[in-house]
Amino acid sequence: MKIAIGGKGGAGKTTLCALLAETYSEMGRRVLAVDTDPSPSLAQALAVPDHVRSALHPIAEMDDLIEDRTGARPGATGSFFTLNPHVDDLPDRFSVVHRGIRLLEMGRVESGGSGCICPESALLRALFAQLLYRPDEVLLLDMYAGVEHLSRSTVDFVDALVVVIEPTRRSLSVAAQIETMAGDIGLNRIWPVGNRIRNKEDQEFLEGAVGPLLGYLPDDATAIDADRNRTPIYQASPLLRAATAAIAGELDRLVRSEQDDAPLPTAGGSAGAEQ
Repeated sequence: MKIAIGGKGGAGKTTLCALLAETYSEMGRRVLAVDTDPSPSLAQALAVPDHVRSALHPIAEMDDLIEDRTGARPGATGSFFTLNPHVDDLPDRFSVVHRGIRLLEMGRVESGGSGCICPESALLRALFAQLLYRPDEVLLLDMYAGVEHLSRSTVDFVDALVVVIEPTRRSLSVAAQIETMAGDIGLNRIWPVGNRIRNKEDQEFLEGAVGPLLGYLPDDATAIDADRNRTPIYQASPLLRAATAAIAGELDRLVRSEQDDAPLPTAGGSAGAEQ
């Protein structure tokens, strides 16, 4: 199962990615969680110890590796480089494993859809495509701002884009923009998740804007305490753990439905509906 997770900055996409990674790992699934943010924080959400995190570096910033695999150094002008570099060994070589979850920091492609024509872009796009082919693994992509890493050549291999939405109009506006960007490259399997839900009014506000959601994460101050104490959110909050289990179950159901070519039930409205 290959799931991309997007949303407005600060909406909680990294939190949801960490919670889903722990949930699927507890279910006995092999999990690869990929942080695509140029300022990665997924390792912190998973409470990866500092001595383990020290081995992690965004691949987009590895100039020597990029030059070795593409034949050109990032930033060089007028250089020829390969568009299909060898990347099969990179996920295992540059990732770490903590609590049964494999974590990789990827970095950012500078522009969405078409992308820039540069060595680092060529390497990241080849790596991204390779990640989508890894078998028997739950791939969770903590996306940066939009859908930069997705393209028409890879979108068919992503089972869904989960968009995290807070009960605010700003968050809904960004979610709508992400839906448009995803639609531009042919990704219409977009399922919204509500985050920081305080009460029934928050639920009704989101449902009124986008229709039924994939699930909800309650507003739980324990998440803040977990971050301060360097404790995995999954361990610290029974409320969030239970809510994520329900979301994971619904994801499994919808993905199986899609893979079986059965009619896919609608899981959202204007900011996240199956069109």
